[in-house]
Parts: sequence; C-alpha cells; structure tokens
Amino acid sequence: MQYIKGLKDYHDDSQTAVTLGKFDGVHRGHEKLVEKVIEYADTAGVKSVVCAFDMLAFSKKHVDERCILMTKEEREDRLHDRVDYLVDCPFTREFSQVKAEDFIRDVLVDTFHASYVVVGTDFTFGYKKRGDIHMLKEYEKVYGYHLVVIEKERYHDREISSTYIREVLNAGDIPLANTLLGYPYRVIGCVEHGKRLGRTLGFPTLNVAPNPNKLMPPNGVYAVQVKMDGKVYGGIANVGVKPTVTNENRMLVEAFLYNYSGNAYGKEVEIEFCEYHRPEQKFHGVDELKACVDTDILYGKEYFK
Repeated sequence: MQYIKGLKDYHDDSQTAVTLGKFDGVHRGHEKLVEKVIEYADTAGVKSVVCAFDMLAFSKKHVDERCILMTKEEREDRLHDRVDYLVDCPFTREFSQVKAEDFIRDVLVDTFHASYVVVGTDFTFGYKKRGDIHMLKEYEKVYGYHLVVIEKERYHDREISSTYIREVLNAGDIPLANTLLGYPYRVIGCVEHGKRLGRTLGFPTLNVAPNPNKLMPPNGVYAVQVKMDGKVYGGIANVGVKPTVTNENRMLVEAFLYNYSGNAYGKEVEIEFCEYHRPEQKFHGVDELKACVDTDILYGKEYFK
C-alpha cells in the first residue's frame, strides 16, 4: 500500500475503485466500503483507493479537545497491505468551497480515474454538502464510472457510526465499542520515563502519552492487552492524570504488565482496552494507592483467566 499525503501527490493514471469518507476508526461500517473496493480491484483489475478526509484541518475544536478515534498512523496501519492507496485528504476551508460538480470531475474522474465509486447511503460532498448519491448517479453516465451505494452496517437497531462509537467510549462501555469497531480500541505510543514510583511500590509500569487529539475512555483503570516486541501481555492500565502523585494534569496511560520484567523505555507499544474496572481516584497517600493497585492487579489476573 502507498500512503499519499494530499490529492496533489496522487499521480497514478490507472483506473480505480475508490471509496471516500472520514474513515475515523475504520469501524465495521467502513469495512464494508473497504472490502468492496478490494473486491473490484481483484475482479476488475483496477487499483483500490481509500480517500480519507482529515477533518482536523477544518475543525474549530481546540487542539487539546480529544475527538478522533484513530490517528493517521493508526489508519495507515489498519489498511496496510489491504488496498493499493490510502490518500490522506486534508479537509481545508478551501477544499470545502469546491462545488459538487467540480468535485466529481476534478477528484473522482481527473485525479482518481474512477471506474467504481463506492460510498455509503449518506455520503455528501462539495460546497454546503450539495452533492449526494443522487448527484453521483446523475453524473454516472456522463463520466463513465459505476456508482456502488453500500447500506449502513447496523448493530441491533442502530447504525454503526463514529459518533455512536464515541458515545459508547465516553460511557466506558469498552466491550461494546470493540464490537462496533470490529477490533480492540487502542493507544499507540512510545514508553517514556516516569517517576519510578510504581517500581518503588512493587508494580513497575509503562507510561505512554496518547495523541493529544485522540479520544480517550473515561479516566480510570482498565484490563488491557499490550503488544510489544511482537509479544502480547495481559495487564491493567490507568487512564488519567495520576492525581495522587502529581499536579501536572497531563493525560497518560500507565500500564502494569503481567509476566514482563524488561526495560521498555523508548519502545513503541500498542495498548488495547478490554474492560473498564473502576474510576481514577485521588488517594490520601501512597500506602492507600498501593493497597488499591494490589486489588486492581488481582482483578486483572482474574479477568485474564
């Protein structure tokens, strides 16, 4: 797979099957779109393209307001070796002004040389979202592409969407979030040096700072799986600001791993959330903290049985 940063850097003249959208989380609904372009690439001999709109470039949210389910790097990893191209398209104010008809001509036809356009039922595009699947159908014969509209994936009586998954994560329902995503929600980062308090108290931990834009589940303790150096470790992790030992108010994921005793500083790890255990607390002192963490460790051991 080739990862392209910006439409201007896409230069392949091959015919394509292209799907477009935000693809935040690449959840089970997105997977239906991705699988369809892969299917056309296999059967029709075209290139498979996922064009992901980066809404942070246009968003009015503050930089420290965590809102995305997946970083660009995580999306690239999720789609790696599955499609021919992942195109990261910054949704700038200028891009938002492009007329719907021009979007079809300039992006779908002239840039991607689309033979197949694969979108969901609610896909909109162009200035003031004036383009939709009906317009795409109207221009289908004009430009010679084939429009494929995919029905929404549902979980019970509700459509699976990034908005739905954010709601579930904010409520701390990790199993349901993972069901909707189709894989465990995770944080990827490098292990950084901490104050070594955990080691002093008998439970050494890995400290990872999540991406400042990534949505985190409620502050608290979770059962987690940690992938490092090609191995998977069960453990528990605290998401939050460690109010008992610091006033920095800096978001960290602090994980204790079972059956691990090495030096992880500087290593990249993946922390996958499995289940919410309890909220983050401010204790009266380190002795009270240690007693609670000992209980948390027993909870994690029981969970991974």
